[in-house]
Amino acid sequence: MKAVSARLTRGLNIGSLLIAADNSGARIIKITGVKKGKSKKRRQQPAKIGDRIRLSVRKGKPDMKKQLFDAVIIRQRRPYKRKTGEIIAFEDNAVALLKDDKGNPKGTQIKGPVAREILERWPQVAKIANVVV
Repeated sequence: MKAVSARLTRGLNIGSLLIAADNSGARIIKITGVKKGKSKKRRQQPAKIGDRIRLSVRKGKPDMKKQLFDAVIIRQRRPYKRKTGEIIAFEDNAVALLKDDKGNPKGTQIKGPVAREILERWPQVAKIANVVV
């Protein structure tokens, strides 16, 4: 996984509820795991912006509910610091669902802003965003 140019803080735990910001059909999701995370043995891995997570859909289309999907975290409330010195925090925690292992998004449009760190690590997800902050 490509490195990002920021000191990201881990702001989301397993079990956190997030908003799905794309038009894939999911509305509210729950984190069930973090993919390719680095953590101590027998310790739950927290997630941060740009991480690939495993999730279950809690509210959304009936055929998507209670199923597992992969997604990328595109916004988090917890502040993090960029190399330029600016501190960034968003209003909500949001994800964009993925349809395959290559990082292609499931939806065709993302509502709201997307962090610049997503553009570095997941360019195909940032391509469908309206605003990159």
